Amino acid sequence: MEQFKSELTRSLNYLLSASISDIVDMLIIAFLIYKLIGLIRRTNSNRVAKGVLIVVFALWVSDWLRLPVVNFVLTKAVELGLLALVILFQPEIRRFLERVGSGSIVSFLRGNVHAQVVDAAITQTVLACSSMSQSRTGALIVFERVNALDNQINTGTIINADTTAELMKNVFFNKAPLHDGALIIRDGRIAAAGCMLPLSNNPNLSRDLGMRHRAGIGMSEQSDAVIAIVSEETGAISIAVDGMLKRHLNPDTFEKILRNELIVEEQSEAKAKKKLFGLPRVKKDEE
Repeated sequence: MEQFKSELTRSLNYLLSASISDIVDMLIIAFLIYKLIGLIRRTNSNRVAKGVLIVVFALWVSDWLRLPVVNFVLTKAVELGLLALVILFQPEIRRFLERVGSGSIVSFLRGNVHAQVVDAAITQTVLACSSMSQSRTGALIVFERVNALDNQINTGTIINADTTAELMKNVFFNKAPLHDGALIIRDGRIAAAGCMLPLSNNPNLSRDLGMRHRAGIGMSEQSDAVIAIVSEETGAISIAVDGMLKRHLNPDTFEKILRNELIVEEQSEAKAKKKLFGLPRVKKDEE
């Protein structure tokens, strides 16, 4: 008990004497822990994470209760476990590094396109997906955000055209040569079609999900892209974001999610960039 009180007193004294750099340091660590928890929740590694927390807690308890043998065994287990964790979390670590490395510095420096361009692309996408849902035409549409999708674009056919509902429906017409691949939208314009996407390796996905849905989820796991999916079997509209799939959306909900993910984030990022580079703020019309 006395050791606990001394540790508590030491922690309070540290907080009271903390400088601005110490506070920034703690905020960065808290942010990294938050992102790590979010990554674990989106993968099948949550049980492993719980086991690690139990071992760490047991190590702390053994030190507090002064159990030298148990503490020694747990300490050695933690030391050897670091290597095991790297092996166990290898897919997640690789995915994180790929997402960091695929961030487009050029797109960050040039800033996002005007919200009206993305807004028009969303409107046309909703019209196209609603029509394809009624005709049960399969579709896979990727909205690129910060993470550049150059590798995926290079696997398809470059189009570089305005986003229109008629063009999207023609691309996914079941006899069209590009209908089996994904259509990628960059900066509100159709960049390419017939693109290949990585499949998800998540074993917990429903068995009734086809290759189109698994490719959409896989792309959302490896990037920050927003993926719209129309089922060829049922005509249901879905959206994949950050490895999560939202299914059976009506056109209004589908449009609302796209605007929340693309327009709202774009405006917030634009404001952050203006503050970062000291640019004057420009008023925008309210949505």
